[in-house]
Amino acid sequence: MTQDTAPTTGTLGTALAHAAQLLSQDPALAEAQAIEILRAAPDHPEALLLLGAALRRQGRAEATLSVLEPVIRGQPNWPPVHQEAGLALADLGLARPAVVALSRAVALDPRLTVAWGALADQLLLAGDEAGAEKARAQQIRASTSDPELLEAAVALCDNQLAVAERLLKPYLARHPTNAAAIRMLAEVAARLGRLDDAEVLLARAVELAPGFAEARHNHATVLYRLNRSEEALAELDFLLARSPAHPGYRNLKAAALGRVGDYQGAIDLYDDLLKAYPDQPKAWMSYGHALKTVGRQADSVTAYRRAIVLAPQMGEAWWSLANLKTVRFSADDVSTMEAQLARADLAEEDRFHLQFALGKALEDAGDYERSFAHYRDGAALRRAGLDYDAEETHSHVVRSKAVLTAGFFAARADWGSEAPDPVFIVGLPRAGSTLIEQILSSHSAVEGTMELPDIISIARRLGGRQRRSQASSYPEVLETLDPDACRALGEEYLERTRVQRKLGRPLFIDKMPNNFVHVGLIRLILPRAKIIDARRHPLGGCFSAFKQHFARGQAFSYDLTELGRYYADYVALMAHWDAVIPGAVHRVIYEDMIADTEAEVRRLLTYCGLPFEPGCLRFYENDRAVRTASSEQVRRPIFADGVDHWQAYEPWLDPLKTALGPALTRWNIPA
Repeated sequence: MTQDTAPTTGTLGTALAHAAQLLSQDPALAEAQAIEILRAAPDHPEALLLLGAALRRQGRAEATLSVLEPVIRGQPNWPPVHQEAGLALADLGLARPAVVALSRAVALDPRLTVAWGALADQLLLAGDEAGAEKARAQQIRASTSDPELLEAAVALCDNQLAVAERLLKPYLARHPTNAAAIRMLAEVAARLGRLDDAEVLLARAVELAPGFAEARHNHATVLYRLNRSEEALAELDFLLARSPAHPGYRNLKAAALGRVGDYQGAIDLYDDLLKAYPDQPKAWMSYGHALKTVGRQADSVTAYRRAIVLAPQMGEAWWSLANLKTVRFSADDVSTMEAQLARADLAEEDRFHLQFALGKALEDAGDYERSFAHYRDGAALRRAGLDYDAEETHSHVVRSKAVLTAGFFAARADWGSEAPDPVFIVGLPRAGSTLIEQILSSHSAVEGTMELPDIISIARRLGGRQRRSQASSYPEVLETLDPDACRALGEEYLERTRVQRKLGRPLFIDKMPNNFVHVGLIRLILPRAKIIDARRHPLGGCFSAFKQHFARGQAFSYDLTELGRYYADYVALMAHWDAVIPGAVHRVIYEDMIADTEAEVRRLLTYCGLPFEPGCLRFYENDRAVRTASSEQVRRPIFADGVDHWQAYEPWLDPLKTALGPALTRWNIPA
């Protein structure tokens, strides 16, 4: 109630209170009660609000808006009516007016937790992750009455994370079972990138308060970000059982289904979600990603184009089109992207995505100088937001060579799991690994999956590093493992990756390129696994990586000097593996695969212990899901057009050549 509404007293007030109590239990009965009240008191604003709320809860959102329209005109500063209108608009999938109404509600009354939560959901669906995060923080603040927690919530809203953490830790020492405070501390940890800490805290909050939907949603989100998608799905199913229409839960579930390889399930969810919420550009883009993965290229283009119509500034949608590698932009597309890039209010993430997309558009047009300028500027923007240290990479290579010697492996020759199931494809991204995966997964004995994070996760855990400032004890820690520990780690990897294996084939592929630094670990815990090094000419491979925006990881690829150093370290470490575990790694040179495909495919299958199958030469007929930037390229026969395409950009590649050093000419010479 605000000063704009007249107080209700006596019998009318009692009737309104009774109807309000019925809302959550029996909205149809609440509707009938509200109608009776309006017969006695026509146009009473509280009764109309109650009627509108009852109608919305019965799925009649359009009727809700009709009822509330005169109330909004008569009571323009009454927060609850704007909240209810915003919820109805959200139910109708009208995101923009919903955001306006909900923003009006919380501006009038910042204590409206429901409005803050709904606003966060709508902003997230619209792709405004920063705005959604702020709204979620304000929801936490609005739900807090304890003065100490309120102070921490204010700090959280202001992104003063150190202050919030300093306030919350002593509070929780005194109140260890306060689920709201635990959730707030988890929010601090998540924003600081300490996702493991956030997950532990949120699991505790949910344990203490199973009905705490916001904490459970946060837990599902963190689990998803930690690549623990099966666990995230369990949390989301719990939430959806209680709120089956919730767009945020459905959107996250679709993304998680994609992570575990259930693409049709993800597509079905996006289909339903976009029927209800057709004006959500971020959802259209995610839908496009899922369609692309299963080979529905035309449909994915339509989805990306729909996202662009709704949000022309959304750089990631433009880049998603460019990243198909088969779409050619029109002059109008280029003009639109340039106009968006000229906006002063453009978010940095949109800006670097647009730079990469324009680089691709101008590359296709043959304007290589301007194309390179856009690739360079996009890479510089992306690099500025990443934490990468080339010296750390080099140090890891040096330490690996010192620890993981021929004697080390000889002493542990029969350790680890005996399972022969995994086939690891390692190297640099954009070096032909997806082509190799597509060829192998066209064999009846091999299943393709994706770039699996599990070896990296195991290595990170073994290193024991909790903070960036700490030193990792990996790879030196491998010297301390005994046979049982090595076998257990191998079995752990197999168990963690089981969710990705849908076809029951004896072998499966893990295509994480960065695993080249973990070949020693792989050999130790999975000695019968196959390891394939996908290698490409350093200028071709490195420049292809430089002009590629990666959704995650590959922080070394956005600076030509760092990229050259990384490639040189990669070549040196692979030469070391060749020397200390000879024959363990099979090398496929991309240029050789293009020049004599059948000979290279036969060599590859022999290494894997597999008989030749003609289908491996018709890999482009394989309709499996492909989850990388090369997804459309490997659905076509091999072509040589792009092998030397880097030469068009050679005038600007001197920093790369210098950093490569001897690797520029000795990249394919055996150790």
